Amino acid sequence: MPDPREDRFGDRFPHDDAGVPHGAARDYYPGGRGVRGGIIRIIKTPATWVFLLALIVATYVGAAVGPTWVVERVTLDVRTADDGRLYYIERGDRRYIEEEVVPLEESDLRPEEIERLNEAGEDPAVTSQLVVETRQVNEEVEETYYRLTAHRHWGFWSLLPALVAVLLCWITKEPLTALFGGIVVGALILTRYDISEEVLVTSLATRDAAGILILYLWLLGGLMGIWSRTGAAQAFAQFMSRHFVRGPKSAKFTAWMLGIIFFQGGTMSAVLVGTTVKPLADENKVSHEELSYIVDSTSSPIAGLLAFNAWPGYVQAFIFIPGVAFLATEADRVAFFFKSIPFSFYCLFAVIGTLLMAFDKAPILGKKFREAIKRSRETGELDAPGAVPLSAKELQASIVPEGYRPHIIDFFVPLLTLIGIAIGTFIVTGSPQIRWAFGAAVLIAMALAVVRGMTLLELMTGFTEGLKGVVLGSVILMLAITVGMISRETGGGVYLVEQLGDWLPYFILPVLLQILTIIIAFSTGTSWGTYAVTFPLAMPLAWAVADAQGVDNPVIFLMICFAAVMNGSIYGDQCSPISDTTVLSSMCTGCDLMDHVKTQIVPASVAGGLAAICWTAAALILV
Repeated sequence: MPDPREDRFGDRFPHDDAGVPHGAARDYYPGGRGVRGGIIRIIKTPATWVFLLALIVATYVGAAVGPTWVVERVTLDVRTADDGRLYYIERGDRRYIEEEVVPLEESDLRPEEIERLNEAGEDPAVTSQLVVETRQVNEEVEETYYRLTAHRHWGFWSLLPALVAVLLCWITKEPLTALFGGIVVGALILTRYDISEEVLVTSLATRDAAGILILYLWLLGGLMGIWSRTGAAQAFAQFMSRHFVRGPKSAKFTAWMLGIIFFQGGTMSAVLVGTTVKPLADENKVSHEELSYIVDSTSSPIAGLLAFNAWPGYVQAFIFIPGVAFLATEADRVAFFFKSIPFSFYCLFAVIGTLLMAFDKAPILGKKFREAIKRSRETGELDAPGAVPLSAKELQASIVPEGYRPHIIDFFVPLLTLIGIAIGTFIVTGSPQIRWAFGAAVLIAMALAVVRGMTLLELMTGFTEGLKGVVLGSVILMLAITVGMISRETGGGVYLVEQLGDWLPYFILPVLLQILTIIIAFSTGTSWGTYAVTFPLAMPLAWAVADAQGVDNPVIFLMICFAAVMNGSIYGDQCSPISDTTVLSSMCTGCDLMDHVKTQIVPASVAGGLAAICWTAAALILV
């Protein structure tokens, strides 16, 4: 029998006494560092088998499993304008009805027609129709308008793209390949085999994608690069250290307070708080896991509590219920939103839990979180061993050119410009113009640097270094958005909502709605997308359950269910590794994405569990 330490030509590899090759020979030995060893390592990894199995299943589903069509019915609050035209409000804007309105009994999307198509394995002729239902009520004719939209799903397999992306993220800790894996699996289910043209280009060649690239790559990256070049962020950290911050606790409390102040929520809060506090937190040995948790938990949760932002105007369009007087008009629905805020238990517990963590008083954080805190305090290491922060080296330290003196004005003037324009445009237009705000901040920062003596070459060097610093995070963000789009197209959210029946005891419904929205938001990485899927079904369901089971206070019950959907979506979005706020919280604080996800999920789940208990108790006591 040939010696296993000989190659195919009979030459022995250099080896030690145990027979293990060493030096360059290891590159050609199974398990070594070369091509052969690399292939063997790839084959042996669990991620490879998960991905290959998912590819096989997705290919089979796309080729052999037909979709099931489900029709979503949204009731429209149709009004008559002064000129006689009909319109309705959608996302705060007036939409005039210019398309053909079809009688409900003649619609191609009526239930019996969709049932026939599903049995025949056929697709509907149209996927969206505006219909009107005419009823005779007390000798008067009442007309109710609906938007019927056909969605398809592949049953459980609709969840496969998001499941693969999340699972690969957990296994590999490498989000780029994980997200791309989810995209490929979703494309196979949808039988879009030209992934570059039919999936990536379609997803990225949109107004939303362009806006994200402009904001998070050019404007955010450019501003961070300029601040790094001028030493503005470091000057702010030194100013706060002299006047307020005395250690990790006060640094974390500063981050928490800024999260409350920037109550517009979501991506804006994550970007502002993360970029503002990071140098201060780094100087005081606050781990990046701690800071990213504070930033994430004071973004969407605080927006749900201090809802003087775009959220009520967006959500109200989905909660109209025919025949329910207190939800009849847009103003009524916005008022209902604010009256439901006291039941936003998850948001409340998330914000309180973050405050307790800032003062090192949180009772339950989990092993990984406590290890991160101990590591940063004792060793000064802000990231775990092997971590890959989303913020690149270009943004980790100030590189001030010789002869330029950093001053706090370089930080505060652009920041105040940014905040002022964002809040001012919200007050005037009802929606904060984030790109205007960041664009003005970048221009002001540039002008200040030039006036204070920095050359244009040095300034643009800082700007381009900033762009390079956020490229990885921006690419991950775009891939996360594409995975979310694929998950919605495969019908994962629609399938999950369809599993919920109306046979439930009323006091269990809020928690089940919470669980359902958590799964949808976690799988798609979007809370607002979850609202669009869930509210049109959950609100009529809650009202029907309250009516059928004769609850004493149906309005309060509806508020509890409404809050459960709102808060469950926020929790699922916040904990999802494919969520834009999760990615941005990691990117702007310099944290490894999966380290942020794994440490955050324990305290967030504690808040979610307490919220579930409170919703059940409120349903039993108040309803």
